[in-house]
Amino acid sequence: MTQFALYVAGLGLVAVLAVLSNRLADRLRLPAPALFLFAAAILSDLYPRLNELSLYAVRHLVEIALVLILFSGGMDMGWAKLRPSLGPVLLVGVVGTLLTAGALAAVLHHLFGFDWLAALLVGTALSPTDPAAVFSVLGRRTVVGRSGAILEGESGANDPVGIALMVSLLAAGTSAGWPAVASGAGEFALQLTVGAAVGLAGGWLILLLMRRVVLPSESLYPLQVLFAAVSVYGLATLARGSGFLAVFLAGIVVGDARAPFKREIQRFQGALASLGEILAFGLLGLIVSLRSMVTQHAWWIGLALALLLTFVIRPAVVGALLSAVRLRWGERIFVAWSGLKGAVPILLGTFILTAHLEQDLRLFDIIFVVVGFSIVVQGGLVPLVARWCRVPMRTIPLQPWMVGIRLRGEPVGLRQYVVEPGAPADGRPLFELSRDEGVWVSLVSRDGEQVRLGRETVLYAGDEVLIAGGAPPEAERLFTGPAD
Repeated sequence: MTQFALYVAGLGLVAVLAVLSNRLADRLRLPAPALFLFAAAILSDLYPRLNELSLYAVRHLVEIALVLILFSGGMDMGWAKLRPSLGPVLLVGVVGTLLTAGALAAVLHHLFGFDWLAALLVGTALSPTDPAAVFSVLGRRTVVGRSGAILEGESGANDPVGIALMVSLLAAGTSAGWPAVASGAGEFALQLTVGAAVGLAGGWLILLLMRRVVLPSESLYPLQVLFAAVSVYGLATLARGSGFLAVFLAGIVVGDARAPFKREIQRFQGALASLGEILAFGLLGLIVSLRSMVTQHAWWIGLALALLLTFVIRPAVVGALLSAVRLRWGERIFVAWSGLKGAVPILLGTFILTAHLEQDLRLFDIIFVVVGFSIVVQGGLVPLVARWCRVPMRTIPLQPWMVGIRLRGEPVGLRQYVVEPGAPADGRPLFELSRDEGVWVSLVSRDGEQVRLGRETVLYAGDEVLIAGGAPPEAERLFTGPAD
């Protein structure tokens, strides 16, 4: 009993330190995942018993953590934010992932002498960006414009692509010739198709549960949504689809919908996503051996690959795919720079380790070095690159206090919006909105502070407003749509 209590106390203290490290990361201007990853890697070298975790256990726990992160990210994005940038997201998230994997494989084969299977596996592991890293770096910052939506959408969309491609390569790796290629392509298409179908259907069913099923306690509603999201992942995987794509799409379907206790559900999922981030990077750091990187000379190959990926391969791929998209050059550069690697590439590296291939440990170490460079260098410089590229990043202040009224039925005519830059309401006084649009603004929050309202009060981009009146489509266009 005493030993168990000691373990519990130690685990609790480590978790508290992990949460507090977010503040240290903010002061050091480093992404928090970098601290979790490297602290765990150092501890595993100092205390080798920590490195005795089963790879399969780590992989499955990290998969659950990514389910939490992807579902929360999908809910935060929603269909309304994704829809205008859906084309670029699919281009960069699907086609870009495949092109990046191929380019990296060619570099590893021709420059470093790896055989084609090993090169393709490492290229596939490093091709997707990571939602945990991207969402953590953005944190309380909002990227104004399409570039932010493209980044968030890509980080959610290309993880299922990378994982499906890895599974297909490993399945075809024991075969040879065109049958193996056809088998891998078929498995890849099946993963994405089934994952998308289960995700859309699962999101609709979750929404139905949220709206129709009445539970005896409000604390049960977030749990109901959590278990339903995990079920969507499991069912999609059982059907040979991409569970990660399914759960991300389910989150997007739920994201914009009005439902009872929606705010509480969203906050609960956000807290679980933060826990998933700590769990994913901490566990993955424990299975890394910093000593083996030096003894197997993996660090210099990883560093060279990271430089080529950051400054040559990703800019070329993203620049070519986004050439037809209406973006400023600064926005293109920002999207190319901010494609961060993180937990997903290391998770895919564990697939390589469990496949028992030749030089698998060396391949895993190369992946870790590239991820470390991406999180520390790329992630640390994201705010600076945003300023250089003139991409506005707005910091959302913490708002620890909330005013609200509980109702038994769905509120009629009351809606909440954030004024978008350039929207018809941006820069207009309240009396014009009530006179011309039939909309009455009852509450305005600006930079976390309540604004005293009068006829001449002017709304500005970033204001959070509570309105009454007006038809929903017209009211939404007024605050979030483009100016006439």
